Amino acid sequence: MSDNSEVTPVRPAHVFNESNLYQYMQENVDGFKGPLTVSQFEGGQSNPTFLLHTPDQEYVMRKKPPGVLLPSAHAVDREYRIMSALQDTDVPVAKTYTLCEDDDIIGTPFYIMEKVEGRILRKPELPGMEADERAAIYDAMNDTLAKMHNVNIEAAGLSDFGKQGNYFERQIGRWTKQYRASETEEVPTMEKLIEWLPENMPKHLENTICHGDYRLENMIIHPTKPEVVAVLDWELCTLGHPLADLAYNCMTYHFMHPVSGGLVNTNYAESGIPSEQAYIDAYCKRTGRDGIENWHFYIAFSFFRLAAIVQGVYKRGLDGNASSDKAKTYGAFARMLADLGAKNILKAEKKI
Repeated sequence: MSDNSEVTPVRPAHVFNESNLYQYMQENVDGFKGPLTVSQFEGGQSNPTFLLHTPDQEYVMRKKPPGVLLPSAHAVDREYRIMSALQDTDVPVAKTYTLCEDDDIIGTPFYIMEKVEGRILRKPELPGMEADERAAIYDAMNDTLAKMHNVNIEAAGLSDFGKQGNYFERQIGRWTKQYRASETEEVPTMEKLIEWLPENMPKHLENTICHGDYRLENMIIHPTKPEVVAVLDWELCTLGHPLADLAYNCMTYHFMHPVSGGLVNTNYAESGIPSEQAYIDAYCKRTGRDGIENWHFYIAFSFFRLAAIVQGVYKRGLDGNASSDKAKTYGAFARMLADLGAKNILKAEKKI
C-alpha cells in the first residue's frame, strides 16, 4: 500500500497498545527491527488500516474495528488466507507476514503485510493521463481480473474457501440479512431488489475466486508503468461466480461516485478508456467465455450488494465505531445505490 498523503495520526476510536504490537512483531515478523511508528490510513472503511514505519522498512496492518460487529463481517483472517494462498500465482498481491487472532495483543485480530510502493488511482476517468496510458491501465486491470478467475482453486489450496452451490442465492440471502441488521429506514427500491433478485438468478453455476470489491482504487499501480503490482482489500473474497466480480468492476460505467466520480458520459475513443462492452469483450476473450446473457442482473445485484455494504458503514458511523467520520454521510449514498439497482431491473425487463 502506498499513498502516504492520506496517512493521519491514529484516530481516537482506533487507538491500541503499540508496545504490545512492537513486542509481537519482534517475535513474529522475520527481519523486523524497531523503533516503530504507527499512523492510520484514511481509507479502509471496513477494516482500519495502519502504516507501520521503521527505519529499515514499512509495513501495513489491517485489523478488525472495535465495537459490536455484524456476523461474519470484517474477516481479516480470510483476507490473510487468500493473499497468502496467491503468493505463488500470477495474481499480484502483497507479501504477508503474520496473522494474529489473539484479542489480547491490540484488542482485535489483525494481520501484517508488506507495504507495496506504487500509485493508488482514486478516479476511474484517470485525469491528467495520456489516452494510451489510460488504455493500458484498464487493460492491466482487466487482465488481472481474468488471471484471478483463472486460478486453479484446488492447486492454490482454496477448495474449502467458500461454499458450493448457487453463489447468488447465498449472497442475496447474506446481504439481505446484513442489510436488515443495519437498516435505519425503509427504502422502496431496496425492497424491490430484495424481491426481484432471487427470482431472476442465472441458472448456470460457476465457481472461481471472487474478490468481492474489485475496482481500480483497490489495487496498486506500478510507480511509472501501467501495471498492477498488488490487489488490495480481500476481506469480501470467497469462492463464487466470476461475473459478480466483473459486474462490480463495471459499476463505474453506470453511476458517478460522489467522491471518486465515474465513467458516465465518457468519450471512450478520445480518453483511451474502453467502453463497457469493449471491457467485457476483453474479459470474455481472456477467460474463454462466449458473451454474457442477462448482464443487467449482474449489475443490479452489484448495486444491491454495495448498497447493503454502505448501509452497514453508515450504521457503524451512527454507532460511533466506523473507521472514518465520512461514514456518517453514507445514508444517502446507500439509497442512491438502491435506486440505481432498481433502474437495472427495468432495463432487464426492457421497460426502459
